[in-house]
Amino acid sequence: MMDLVALRSLIAVDVHGTVVAAAQAGGYTPSAVSQQIKRLEKDLGVVLLEKVGRGVVLTDEGRTLVRHGHGILRQVEAATAGIGGEQGEPAGPLRIVAFSTAVRGLVAPLLADLAKTSPALVPELYERDPAEAVDTVAAGQADLGLVHHWVGVALQRPDFVEGEVIGLDIADLLVRADHRLAGAGSVTPADLVDEPWASTPVGSICHGWFLYMFAGFARPPRVRYWSWEFASHVRLVEEVGAVALVPRLGRGPLPEGVVAVEVSGPVPTRVIEMIWRGSMSSSPAIRHVRERCSALFAPLAENPGRRTSMV
Repeated sequence: MMDLVALRSLIAVDVHGTVVAAAQAGGYTPSAVSQQIKRLEKDLGVVLLEKVGRGVVLTDEGRTLVRHGHGILRQVEAATAGIGGEQGEPAGPLRIVAFSTAVRGLVAPLLADLAKTSPALVPELYERDPAEAVDTVAAGQADLGLVHHWVGVALQRPDFVEGEVIGLDIADLLVRADHRLAGAGSVTPADLVDEPWASTPVGSICHGWFLYMFAGFARPPRVRYWSWEFASHVRLVEEVGAVALVPRLGRGPLPEGVVAVEVSGPVPTRVIEMIWRGSMSSSPAIRHVRERCSALFAPLAENPGRRTSMV
């Protein structure tokens, strides 16, 4: 009988590119992933990975197994996810992946709620950016994810990964209190192109929105400070007079010397979604978490500009 854990590890290597990356995404050690795949090779009597330089690539047999493996795992999940029926109690491990501001603004209160409403559920949380979260859920290394994409900048996911919109999140321009725009009711990208910006790195989903917002301008904005963390952007605004677009979700109170100004034309808006494999839709755990998200985060869906205890 095929080892499904090992099959997931092989699929993870295909998705993430290396044994090390697959191990990190799945919460294993690289040695454990390698041993799982070697055991699968022994059971099947074929070589699934071969060394190329310092890395590995899938053999033809490995690619064939991965191609069919996605379907095999989804069929097993679909057959077992709904055991217990509609009244089944959400229980057991639940692996959640989420982007950083969602960890602070959404998942932390969700975990507190789940501890009360489903004490038999044992959630585990891993921080991943949206693209990584899609890959991790698709590979079966997480059960559900919280992801976002900016309006106008799509986030691709496989057809078998389903999604449900939780709400919207708006970003504001942050400037120092003595900045020329600090008292403005709102600003547009044309007001901002010559400012010294703080931005997330090139290739990140938030930098993709940054490029989208300034598309069509004769020259790109001047980015002088690069950092993954929005908290660092806030500090750069406060200390060196940078400007930054920072989402409201999980932002927390701003320092006394930093002012938030609304942006229009376009309004920087993130769509926040929960994602899961369709084969897990009948799982009591997935169903329960979807219900609790709808109940907890209704204000975010109804009014993304509203300041609530979660943002």
